Amino acid sequence: MLEILNITFPFFGLVLCGFWAVHKQFLAVDSIPSLNGFVLFFALPCMLYKFGSSIPLLQLLDVGVLVAYSVSALLIVLISIFLTVNQRISWNDRAFRSLVSAFPNTGFMGVPLLVALLGPLSSGPAIVTIIVDLVATSSLCIALSRVDNIGACRSYQAGKQALAGVLINPLPWAVLLGALSSGFEFQLPQPMMKVVSMLADAASPVALFTIGAVLARSKILMKVEKGSEIVMKDVLPSVLIKLFLHPILIFVIGSALIQIGLPLDKAALTVIVLVAALPSASNVSLLAERFQADTSVIARIIMISTTFSCVTFPIFAWLVFQNY
Repeated sequence: MLEILNITFPFFGLVLCGFWAVHKQFLAVDSIPSLNGFVLFFALPCMLYKFGSSIPLLQLLDVGVLVAYSVSALLIVLISIFLTVNQRISWNDRAFRSLVSAFPNTGFMGVPLLVALLGPLSSGPAIVTIIVDLVATSSLCIALSRVDNIGACRSYQAGKQALAGVLINPLPWAVLLGALSSGFEFQLPQPMMKVVSMLADAASPVALFTIGAVLARSKILMKVEKGSEIVMKDVLPSVLIKLFLHPILIFVIGSALIQIGLPLDKAALTVIVLVAALPSASNVSLLAERFQADTSVIARIIMISTTFSCVTFPIFAWLVFQNY
């Protein structure tokens, strides 16, 4: 356990540094979008390309990981929707609470953390989960968010809009280019690869620092939002689903799939269990704001899940590490 804490603590420490920098006004709130832009459009795509190009293509096309993670994501969305059946909560809010319960912070936090814990090969299954969450889980929840106002037809349109958004997101393209480079054994010219590597090396510290900054900004904004009593009652179920039910469900589903003969490696199962044990993705609050959901609740779920995960994630890592 001490060895795991020695690896995980610096990652959460960088999140704390970003939070403290904004909280103490060493970093202006207005600068956070610029940090996000650097990570999303430069550093993180380079990191995903670098990992993708160095991993055998078959590992990026792991059917077992795809099935286990997709089924668990669908079940988490359905469970969360069921638990929030309430006249007080609109379909829009229910859909985004489901998304924040099912969408872990794999890109900004998970890939570098898992590589530090388990080695470079762990990035393959983690990258598969990123694609599932960006394409399938997000699109499903955005489509569900339109049910209240516009019915099935508009939900279909919202789903198409979500898929169109994937096309302008650099992360899937970085993964695709990395996979093609791996499959065709293509290597960038050395000077260009050096630039990619330098940006990739910056992804982890800047992304983690940015998560902390985003959480601090959310806390500032929440001071003018709803009262804490109502919000906390809405927040805790989603936090528990994200940090506990999600990884447990993936372990159960993955183990069952292995028993019936699906080609799912135990090491890959370990990786996706730890992916599910990550806190909620910070970009869900941006999607919720865009689709006019209750961003105060979403922000609190992200903030509390991130805070608690500094304890829960090492525990899950300790429990499954021996099976890797």
